[in-house]
Amino acid sequence: MNSAWKRLTKSRKKSKQSPQYMNSEINLTQKEISQQLDINLKNIKEALGNSGDLSVREFKMGKPTLHKVALLYINGLSDKQIIGNFIIERLMGNVNNTESVDPKSPGQLFTYIKENILTVATVKDETDLNKLLLSLLSGQTILLIDGWNQALSCSAEGGELRSITEPMTEPAVRGPKDSFTESLITNTAMVRRRIKSPNLWIETMKLGKITQTDAAILYVKGIVNDKLLKEVKERLDKMEADEITGSNTIEEWINDDTWTPWPTILTTERPDVVAGNLMEGRVAIFVDGTPIPLILPAVWSQFFQTAEDYYLRWNIASFLRILRVGAFLITLLGPSLFIAFLSYHPELIPTPLLINLMSQRQGVPFPVFIEALLMEITFEVLREAGVRMPRPIGQAVSIVGALVLGEAAVAAGIVSSAMVIVVAGTAIASFTIPHHTMLDAVRLLRFVMMIFAASFGLYGVGLCVIMLVAHTCSVRSFGIPYLVPFAPLILTDWKDTIIRYPKPFLSTRPRLINQKKIKRTGDPHNLGPSSRENQQKDNKSKRDSNET
Repeated sequence: MNSAWKRLTKSRKKSKQSPQYMNSEINLTQKEISQQLDINLKNIKEALGNSGDLSVREFKMGKPTLHKVALLYINGLSDKQIIGNFIIERLMGNVNNTESVDPKSPGQLFTYIKENILTVATVKDETDLNKLLLSLLSGQTILLIDGWNQALSCSAEGGELRSITEPMTEPAVRGPKDSFTESLITNTAMVRRRIKSPNLWIETMKLGKITQTDAAILYVKGIVNDKLLKEVKERLDKMEADEITGSNTIEEWINDDTWTPWPTILTTERPDVVAGNLMEGRVAIFVDGTPIPLILPAVWSQFFQTAEDYYLRWNIASFLRILRVGAFLITLLGPSLFIAFLSYHPELIPTPLLINLMSQRQGVPFPVFIEALLMEITFEVLREAGVRMPRPIGQAVSIVGALVLGEAAVAAGIVSSAMVIVVAGTAIASFTIPHHTMLDAVRLLRFVMMIFAASFGLYGVGLCVIMLVAHTCSVRSFGIPYLVPFAPLILTDWKDTIIRYPKPFLSTRPRLINQKKIKRTGDPHNLGPSSRENQQKDNKSKRDSNET
């Protein structure tokens, strides 16, 4: 385990709150369900602060003695159609059809309703009032009977949810067009459709001592590393947050190094990306209310891969990956190298180009570093404005603002036209980085490189690069080196990093991530003449059967 994670867990243990504050249960005077219906309704209403979204439907059942029955659900969290068709209609339709039930025994009425009337998918007995409230706040419908100290929790979750749409941040031309939503059940089902195996295990839990947010851990049994799975569960158990509002909160709690700028956990909105990583032995964490799950462990090369790489030919996909890595280097080093060459090493620039650059800077009143800093900050402000404003207005603001400000700044002599070209080229190169978490890290590190370049020239750039590489080598993602398979060097795992081999040659899983089932396909080099003939015969017989 990383030392930073150990220090963080020690500090969390020291800062534990009082038991009353850390208690996740709602403070109730009556912990168990009472036999009196009025007391149960009073306790539930008081615990929820007499909330207006709590709906209570009371009626009577049994003949000739009528027993009071109450149905409770939360408006907006439960499906009223399910409640009306499969619960209320069934109960009200059987008001006069319970002659077989002893009217003096609410327990028999409770059993009769559970076994013969309710037709919902899941019905569960509850005796604890805190668990009953948690089920109610999770969207389930509660049935209480006067004179009986048990309740029925019926599955009727629903409400307004966003439908499945196309991915917004990870589009693909040839790949699937579906993306995750805010519903945990929908998201896990989308992964289940792609991995139709009983070895796909889904463990659910509740995170957040107050919010009690539903979460799920997905992994493929027999492929996942047991040590990795144990480590993930331990870190989730040690979380002491009161509120879990999304997967980003979990990411900051369980990552190895809090202070590194590099993202150590992969995020995605595509089900096919999650399925592919699960088949490599990784673990996925889904959080209810968040369409972005977490995939761990994550290594550096993953942030330059896209889902479309596996739907294109291997040579095109490899070219695009190399292009992204080159754009990453341009984004990181472009402005700093321009500052270093122009300020400290002009002799390395060809003379005609140097004359043009110096002539452009005749009326510029600022040094090269200040000029680059002003342009970079201006572009970041325009980028942020384009993201935060409404989409039609944001695009116009970012495009028009960049054109108008750039031309006006050059005409006013505040910046040179070469600096505008460098900053614009750096910005365009940054857009090729597919994952925004890596893009944000490069945007931050670019300013650090510019400071070193303005202070020491190319020596400062080289020193900063050395320190950055050394730091990157020390980063771990759940115990896995961040630069694997480059450092440590594992040549067999280079098949799916910067260059993607054809799929028949991707016969092994990453060795440091998966240590149980390395082999996943046959070796194409072992296809001898007899094997090829048998394979051709099988293909021919399949074609003949299809034609028939």
